[in-house]
Amino acid sequence: MDDTRSRQVVIAGAGVAGLTAALAFSERGYLVRLFEQAPRLEAAGAGIQLSPNATRILRQLGVLDRLLPAAVRPEAVVLKDAATLRELARVPLGEAAERRWQAPYLVAHRADLQDALMARLAEQPDISLATGARVRGVAAGPRHTTATVEIAGKTVEADGFLLIGADGVWSAIRAFGSLQAKSRFSGELAWRATISADSVAGEAVAAVGAANCVTTFLHPGFHLVAYPVSNGTAFNLAAFTRGEIIAEGWSGHADPNILAGAMRGTAAALARLAEDAGPWTAWPIHTVDQGQPWTTPAGIALIGDAAHAMTPFAAQGAAMAIEDAATLAGFVAASPADPGSALAAWEKVRRPRIAKVARRGAVNRFAWHAAGPMAVARNLFLKLRSPEKLAADLDWLYGWRPPEIVDRR
Repeated sequence: MDDTRSRQVVIAGAGVAGLTAALAFSERGYLVRLFEQAPRLEAAGAGIQLSPNATRILRQLGVLDRLLPAAVRPEAVVLKDAATLRELARVPLGEAAERRWQAPYLVAHRADLQDALMARLAEQPDISLATGARVRGVAAGPRHTTATVEIAGKTVEADGFLLIGADGVWSAIRAFGSLQAKSRFSGELAWRATISADSVAGEAVAAVGAANCVTTFLHPGFHLVAYPVSNGTAFNLAAFTRGEIIAEGWSGHADPNILAGAMRGTAAALARLAEDAGPWTAWPIHTVDQGQPWTTPAGIALIGDAAHAMTPFAAQGAAMAIEDAATLAGFVAASPADPGSALAAWEKVRRPRIAKVARRGAVNRFAWHAAGPMAVARNLFLKLRSPEKLAADLDWLYGWRPPEIVDRR
């Protein structure tokens, strides 16, 4: 295999996972060809939470400083009863988070994170990015992988020793080789809106105490997460309800009465947001079976949602993608003579952490939608946990650092 191919990584998907992977591999001296099927890069979604386990990596990659001017450092994560607006629990963030976990907890608009990643990407001459590029086929050999890519009606071949599928929950790369897992609708809809802080809805969000925090309002039929983005000039709102499947894709059309009905019985100021904060965009929440393989010996690896899309109730989707990207690059760089073994070792290390994060999300969802005696028990438990203890409960998650890797060069 020629030297260029032996040092080249091909990545499908230029979202958070793909851009981070490109930077992580470039930092270690690899050539990177990055392909994005969208004709132009547009940030899907709205707000994004970046806990210290993610911002620590972004700092190492030279991205954090580019993001900070547009991001917000929330003072706390707060849980409130949606009916009474009574505070149930508080996890201190801000300076307390940086002291405890040695990295900031940030909230931002997804577009601002993408812009920061792209700004750093533009400084790396060894990374090429092509948009409007769709992977049509993959041929995997014993020491190299070739992706057939269609760009503007023409076909090009991209050779490398590694192909990374960072193309999300509806991954095309997952269909190749033995990576055949299908996405599955979770039965949940995410309703998203971004509102100006000085709008009627924005003033209502501030009035219910969500101006400087990540606030989650709990109710048996739904929960709503609110936090500031874009340097505090806007709020991101994300509500979650049960719902029927809608068109596969990042967003679709669903009856807004589903959300309005779920928010009935909440505090008046909160219930009005169903109308005042509209129009809402409905997103079907899909997951991927984590029991399926993420890598092949022939040199294909899935990261982020392509590998293990999970429900968003631990607010760790982006963070897990960032962790995946950085750790994959570390394992591969430490064992350049045997990339197949490096992929297998990386997958073995990542699986327990991903599973633990998914379990945390499932517990959160159950607790946040509790009713009757279960809600009473939840509230009592939270009352007995001090902010310090609640923060300590998250040390395993936010204080995580990449594992030590044995260099086999």
